[in-house]
Amino acid sequence: MVSQRIKHVSIIMDGNGRWANERNMPRSYGHRKGIDAVKKIINACLVRQISMLTLFAFSSENWIRPSKEITLLMSLFRESILNNMSNLHNNNIKVKFIGDMSKFDRNLIKHISDLEHLTHNNDGLELYFAVNYGGKWDIVNAINNHLKNVKLSTKKILEEDIEKNLTFYNNHPDLLIRTAGEQRLSNFMLWQHAYTELYFTDCLWPDFNENEFDEAIKFFYNKTRKFGGLQSIGKIEKNDK
Repeated sequence: MVSQRIKHVSIIMDGNGRWANERNMPRSYGHRKGIDAVKKIINACLVRQISMLTLFAFSSENWIRPSKEITLLMSLFRESILNNMSNLHNNNIKVKFIGDMSKFDRNLIKHISDLEHLTHNNDGLELYFAVNYGGKWDIVNAINNHLKNVKLSTKKILEEDIEKNLTFYNNHPDLLIRTAGEQRLSNFMLWQHAYTELYFTDCLWPDFNENEFDEAIKFFYNKTRKFGGLQSIGKIEKNDK
């Protein structure tokens, strides 16, 4: 039987803008409240002994949003890093940012680097923020990284060649949560979510709390994970999809 213990949770944090609009508040208010939800879920993972948490904070497609909102989001990134750096470190959390950092300004890149360096040797929760990240970019980037490290030949590229060059190597999420009612991956870790259990909720991200998180966990534990196999007594028979 395949183990059902949750090790890695990924979350598409959607609904900040709608949450603010429902309250006749600016979108910036929703984004700030969304940060509060992030803190709650990080703490929930610590209490529930979940090993890895990956949060989709800013996609490679989000640059098409109005420039005023982009400026606000970049400011919130910097502010959040500075305000929470010590707390993350004191809670033994290892923080890593994944995505193409080249489009961010030097100041933000420095803050990202400082936080990663500070928490590098921590061995508690592994917390990943996907920023300027896209699943297609991840796969293309993995192929290009592989080609840099091999001699040109007629040898075919194997699945493991791509896998070991992805932002996550052999650490695919067990459970993906998406808030705010949408039911799509939105170019988030397309390769890594191949056999992830998908949980969708209408709850807007600023309202997502420990109780909502537990509902997602309950959903996961009610699933039987077959990974393309046929569930049998104590084993997996790889002849059914």
